[in-house]
Amino acid sequence: MSAEILRVHPDEPQTDRIDYIVSCLRQGDVVALPTDTFYGLAVDPVNLHAVENIYRIKSRQKQKPLSLLIASLAQAYELARDSDPMLDKLADRFWPGPLTIIVRAGTKLPLRSTANTGNVALRIPDAAIPRAVVERFGLPITATAANLQGASECTHAACVRDQIGDRIPLIVDGGPTGRSLPTTIVDLSLGGGRWEILREGAIPTHEIVMVLQR
Repeated sequence: MSAEILRVHPDEPQTDRIDYIVSCLRQGDVVALPTDTFYGLAVDPVNLHAVENIYRIKSRQKQKPLSLLIASLAQAYELARDSDPMLDKLADRFWPGPLTIIVRAGTKLPLRSTANTGNVALRIPDAAIPRAVVERFGLPITATAANLQGASECTHAACVRDQIGDRIPLIVDGGPTGRSLPTTIVDLSLGGGRWEILREGAIPTHEIVMVLQR
């Protein structure tokens, strides 16, 4: 069975189509949708069966946690264990945008949703479709890239269809994504005011350093 393709306006997502996407997430479906970097696979992160489906679809190693898309800094603090001034600084400068921030997870997420690491990777995307979905859903959604493990990331819905269109029920076509580089990943989970850049992506390392060393 091939995935349904649902066209959604990238800048002004139609309310009825966002409602349909959210209904699919609530019934445990895996949905591919565009972000500001690549197309990602979205599920309800507290639905462990749906989370397991993502690992199966991607043939992804189960010790690798999934990142989450959120709609606000307040939502980040609902998911994080502690407040962190470094999170405030990075969010103020780079969110919405291509920065993923890893923090210690609070108790709202099942440990399995963190790949048993106790950490959670968070981001507010600079893209209207995923933000509208998160706001309507009322929960964060997963955002791992919608590609097979080891294959190239997808910037168009057709790429998702060609790679995994026979493994998921719905692909949201919001046109091409805005960037061809992945997010930059900063780890704030180390404690003691320490931090580490795990991956340089769309945001250069020196910009992160300038913000955190203020």
